[in-house]
Amino acid sequence: MSPAEDERSLPLPERWPRASKFALSACAAAVAELVTFPLDLTKTRLQIQGEGAVRGDGAAAGPAVPYRGMLRTAAGIAQEEGVRKLWQGATPAVYRHIVYTGVRMVTYEHLRDSVLGRPEGESFPLWKAVVGGMSAGAIGQFFASPTDLVKVQMQMEGKRKLEGKPLRFRGVHHAFLKILSEGGVRGLWAGWVPNVQRAALVNMGDLTTYDSVKHFLLLNTTLVDNSVTHSVSSACSGLVAAVLGTPADVVKTRIMNQPRDKQGRGLLYKSSMDCLIQTVQGEGFMSLYKGFIPTWMRMAPWSLVFWLAYEQIRRLCGVTSF
Repeated sequence: MSPAEDERSLPLPERWPRASKFALSACAAAVAELVTFPLDLTKTRLQIQGEGAVRGDGAAAGPAVPYRGMLRTAAGIAQEEGVRKLWQGATPAVYRHIVYTGVRMVTYEHLRDSVLGRPEGESFPLWKAVVGGMSAGAIGQFFASPTDLVKVQMQMEGKRKLEGKPLRFRGVHHAFLKILSEGGVRGLWAGWVPNVQRAALVNMGDLTTYDSVKHFLLLNTTLVDNSVTHSVSSACSGLVAAVLGTPADVVKTRIMNQPRDKQGRGLLYKSSMDCLIQTVQGEGFMSLYKGFIPTWMRMAPWSLVFWLAYEQIRRLCGVTSF
């Protein structure tokens, strides 16, 4: 048998390992995203509350928001806008995770195994895991930033309708086209800096924590590479990711949702640092953790669903464990 025939006889994961891992991680992420999306919508609405207090000109941004807590916000959305609105913006969110999760998972494994050189069956230095996790998250989020922008803006459409403002978009594709026509290609990457910063922090919590905790348990306890180990590792990764990523997530959400002039420049904030300063000065430091509870409540089940699904899908497809 010739080398070409030998290659064609190999399973797909061995012939195209990176493409296969991209597809498998994207599938697992899509499932996790749909299951936990209502918590993401609730988190976004909570992060926008009180934003009028930080307007530089002292003017209110709009009528007082009637929601205050996570449960009241979620209940208010369901009662006033309809239960289906809890999934408003889910389509671009799934698009985002196909790109974001696929790229970050493939990038992290490549950095970990080829660039940073993790020895097989040995402990991996934490600093190397941190470098790999932050780099993979930043790269993945940069490519996925346009889909995240559309997701955030579509999540706010129901609120605009209640405030008597005209809706901006008819659907996902119209949102992409409108943003592109108004701000050009650069407009699709509005807010990418805080977006990438957040993703780097979140992945330092998610990828780094999961990988480090999992291999620590395998090397230092009697646990084996099964669902119990995956569940414990994912629980730790979800908590650390929420603590590290929530402040950057608040800044990202506000920058992406702010109105813009004809040149695509933000009318409320000049940069992510300006948004951070205005938010802390106007609302206090703890305002950076607005939406922390739904963020954590979403990241914990998201991590659990994603990692369990991803590990099982890899195993079923003949790919080695993460």
